[in-house]
Amino acid sequence: MTITTDITIGIGLHYSKTPGIGGVIRQEIEDFCVEELTNRIETTNGQYLIAELTKTNWDIHHLVRDLARILRISQTRFGWAGTKDKRAITKQKISVWDISEDDLARVHLKDIEFKPIGRSNKKVSLGDLWGNRFNITIRNIDLPEQETLERVTSITHELEKGVPNFFGVQRFGENRPVTHVVGEAILRGDIKEASLTYISKAYPEENEAIRKARQFVYETGDFKEGVKIYPLHLQFERAMMSHLIAHPDDYAGAFRALSPKLMSMFLHAYQSYIFNIILSRRIGSGMSINEAYEGDIVCFKNEMGLPDTSRLQKVTADNLDGINNLINRGRAFVTAPLVGYETQFAEGQAGEIERAIVAELNIDVEGFKVPAMPELASKGLRREIIVPFKPEFNVGEDEKNEGKAKVVLEFSLQKGSYATTVLREYMKK
Repeated sequence: MTITTDITIGIGLHYSKTPGIGGVIRQEIEDFCVEELTNRIETTNGQYLIAELTKTNWDIHHLVRDLARILRISQTRFGWAGTKDKRAITKQKISVWDISEDDLARVHLKDIEFKPIGRSNKKVSLGDLWGNRFNITIRNIDLPEQETLERVTSITHELEKGVPNFFGVQRFGENRPVTHVVGEAILRGDIKEASLTYISKAYPEENEAIRKARQFVYETGDFKEGVKIYPLHLQFERAMMSHLIAHPDDYAGAFRALSPKLMSMFLHAYQSYIFNIILSRRIGSGMSINEAYEGDIVCFKNEMGLPDTSRLQKVTADNLDGINNLINRGRAFVTAPLVGYETQFAEGQAGEIERAIVAELNIDVEGFKVPAMPELASKGLRREIIVPFKPEFNVGEDEKNEGKAKVVLEFSLQKGSYATTVLREYMKK
C-alpha cells in the first residue's frame, strides 16, 4: 500500500516514528496466510453443514456466487464470519443450509478445499468471529539483516500498547479503491452516479484491458457492449449492467442485483473512510490513542475479551482517572464514530475533531437513511481506535531475492482489524 493509496482511503500519517524497512508483501501468495479464530463448537446434527474452507487467491463474495451456481442454490444459504484477504491463503469456517457432505464433495474449483467438520442449527456469522491469526512474510528488503532487525525491534516497541485501528485498503478495494466513493454517492442520493462509478470507474492499478473496457462504458453508457467486453470475473459489474439493460435507469435495482452483504459494503466503506480521517486527525493533533480525555467516549471489554461498542460511557472529570486505569489494564478502549444518522459524537477536543471533519466533508447525517434504498440505512456506531498487538518476528536472508532480507511476522488481531494497517507501520512505503 503506497502513501497515495493511504491518503485515498483517509489515512494521513504513520503512528510509529522509526524508519520503515520497505520491502514487498505477497510476492508469493503463500507469503500471506490468515487463519480465522472463532468460538464455535460444531455437533453432528443440524440444518447447516459446517466446513473448513481453505482458499488461495479467492474473494469470498466471488466464491459464494460460484458455489451457489454450481450447487444450484441461493447465495442466502451460505454463511461466513469474515471477509478475508483475497491475495492470500486463508482458512475459515463456512456454513451451507440443507446440503450434504456428498453435495459439497462434487464441487471442484481451483485452489479451493473443503473439509466438513460437523453440522449445526446456527449458520456461521460475524458474531462467531473472535479474530484472525496472521503469518506474513515481507520480502525484498534492501537493508542489511542487522539494521532490519533493529528497525523491526524498535517499531515493535513503539507499538507495544497497540496499533491505530485504521480500516485497511481491503475495505475499499485493493486494486481499485472505489468502494467508499460509491458509498459517498449513495449517501448523497445520487444512485446513478454510484452505479456508474462502481461499474466503470477505472484505476491505474488494474490491467490495461479492464481499464479500457471500463473507460468505454463510462464514456458511452453502452451496457450491452460492456457485458460483452468485461472479463467474466467482473461478475458483479456484469450483473449490474445486465439489470440496466433489462431495466434502463433502475440504478437502485442494479445494486439489488448484488448480494445484500456486498450492497451494504459501499456505505460502510464511506463510514470507514470518515473514521480513518478522524483517527488520523486525532493522532496528528498530538492526542493519545491509548489514553482518554474529558469528552471522549469509551467502550468496555465483553465476556469474549473483545471491545463491546454497545456499552459506551462518556469520560468526565470525575471518572477520567478510573477509566484510564481500565484502559491501561486493557479493559476499556477509546472510540471514534462510524458516522450514521444517530451518531453519538464525543465532546471536548475529540468531539471538535469529529464534528469538524463531518462539516469539512459536507455530510448531512440524514443521508444515512438512504431513502432510495432504505435497506442500506445506518444509524452509526462507535469503533475502538486502538487494537492490541503482540507480534512474534524473525529476520533472515530472503531466499527468493538474492542479497535481500526478509521478515516473518506472526500475530493475532481481533475481528474487524486489518493486518495491512500493521504492515504499513513496519514498511512505511
